[in-house]
Amino acid sequence: MNNHNHNHNHNNEIDLSLVHEKRTLWVVYLTAATMIIEIIFGYWTNSMALLADGYHMASHVFALGLAWIAYFVSRKYSSKEHYSFSKTKMLALSGFTSAIVLQIIAIIMAVQSFERLMNPLEIKFNEAIIIAIIGLIVNALSAYFLHHNHEHHDHNIRSAYLHVLADGLTSITAIIALTAGMYFKLYSLDSISGIISSVVITKWSFELIKGSGKDLIDFRFNNK
Repeated sequence: MNNHNHNHNHNNEIDLSLVHEKRTLWVVYLTAATMIIEIIFGYWTNSMALLADGYHMASHVFALGLAWIAYFVSRKYSSKEHYSFSKTKMLALSGFTSAIVLQIIAIIMAVQSFERLMNPLEIKFNEAIIIAIIGLIVNALSAYFLHHNHEHHDHNIRSAYLHVLADGLTSITAIIALTAGMYFKLYSLDSISGIISSVVITKWSFELIKGSGKDLIDFRFNNK
């Protein structure tokens, strides 16, 4: 009976990982397509907020692709007799690496936004707002694909989910900044939105580094 329950739980775990694997791959496709559009229009419209969101998505294509590879490899080799590794640690490593990439991008965003704040350029607001809204819609769809009740126990899917939320944040701040900038002719708001986004993303990345890092080193609190 115990063996039956063990096999049942193992099969459920495999099925759940396969679902996460497929959903993550779809999000990679969506994010890659949106990334190309935002970067092209970011340069064309001179919008730092839109350009930052595009490059932010570029980092997420890498991070989400890494998350998909982690699921693929763990599913392919976890049942092989000749291979032995910790699936939990592998997924935690993927989440930890993604968090590091996320933090690096946040720093780059802050520096570039500050430089643009000091040297503002005229922005094509209408076109930039439309693309930013499209980016937000893609992020909402991606978050829906990745959200799961057990995501807090899987640092890999949680890292992918946080990457999408971070993209959603940059899209929202870009829309607000571009809209306000268009009406009040304040080009500086475009750069300020990039700085605000980088601060919030830094907080999220540190939380993920802390959580996944504990799993990597088997950190436990012994209450004695």
